Amino acid sequence: MGRILCVANQKGGVGKTTTAMNLAVGIAKAGKRTLLVDLDPQCNATTGLGQQPTANHPLVSRQPLKDSLRKAYVPSLEILPGSRSFQDVEVLAGSEASHAATLSQHLASGLSAYDFVLIDCPPSLGQLTQTALASSTEVLMPIQCEYFAMEGLTQMIEVIRRVMDRRPNRLKFGGIVLTMYDHSLELTKEVDEEVRDFFGEIVYQTVIPRDVAVSEAPSHGRSVIDYAPRARGTRAYVELCMEVLERE
Repeated sequence: MGRILCVANQKGGVGKTTTAMNLAVGIAKAGKRTLLVDLDPQCNATTGLGQQPTANHPLVSRQPLKDSLRKAYVPSLEILPGSRSFQDVEVLAGSEASHAATLSQHLASGLSAYDFVLIDCPPSLGQLTQTALASSTEVLMPIQCEYFAMEGLTQMIEVIRRVMDRRPNRLKFGGIVLTMYDHSLELTKEVDEEVRDFFGEIVYQTVIPRDVAVSEAPSHGRSVIDYAPRARGTRAYVELCMEVLERE
């Protein structure tokens, strides 16, 4: 089995889905067989790469995952689309142990064929995120370079530790990536220093700058790497992909 990266943060608006999408595209372009799993009911990872959400989420149906996969516009990349069905969202996010176990088994059965799997989680600490963590080998956490960057981080780390305790030697802290980075702001530098002082080497050297091209790309159904090849955001995500690949 390859590497399974759970892209998670309980705070919304931190670049979580954007990072999952662009990493998936970049890693696939590096020749790795890659799968992007959309577990966020907003389905932005699905629509952001030019696909439509499904009527029923593949992870709550009884079909094999391979029957629900969609080929992305990038060779070597497939997408497991999300669903906005309220009923499916309730099942996926349900706290019942049986639901969690079924979801975990369903995920595990369909991920072994890939070099990389990226799971885009909802912005919450709920059962769905915990199940995704338990099905992953690494957790990658985007953090926005703003005042509330550290708010709630303690709870997120506690959830990750609980999953690590339940499944020793399975999940590791893959890394933290700083997003929406503005070099001209003193606050950005302060957040950068605080995060790096506290977490050390697990923080990626690459930072993702504020770039309008990154925000525009999903409306065209493309990653910023393809939408604006010369943009600052493109360079940053390519460098982040290289860091992720080097950490194997």
